[in-house]
Amino acid sequence: MTAQKSVLQLSVHEERIRKKVWATVSKFSGVTSIVMDDKTGKMTVVGEVDVPIIIKKLRKICNAELVTVEVVKAPEKKPEPEKPTPDKPAEMVAFPVMHFNNPYQYHSSYANSYYQPCDNYRVVVEEPNTCVVM
Repeated sequence: MTAQKSVLQLSVHEERIRKKVWATVSKFSGVTSIVMDDKTGKMTVVGEVDVPIIIKKLRKICNAELVTVEVVKAPEKKPEPEKPTPDKPAEMVAFPVMHFNNPYQYHSSYANSYYQPCDNYRVVVEEPNTCVVM
């Protein structure tokens, strides 16, 4: 679907109806821009939308009629002349730092981890009032 510029004639007499119209049209996916002239009551909707569905929804709020529909073409861009790229100096590659060549390789950051390895530790709690649920 191509972008369209649709002009709708609306009979909007109150501010709350105007707000409902704005909210209804802005909820449609594909709407790029909305412009409304309060004096003439014309609303311009630009985007990839289905105009009959918009009019059907707006007729539940106020009197709406389709005035014109135009296909909007994207402005043609002039091709920019290519700029000559300056010569790049030769890149020097130092010895790259390689971590984890092997997935099972030991890394020094493991030694500073939060959990320290447990050797032969035993925890004994000697409290006379231990609670046991039976």
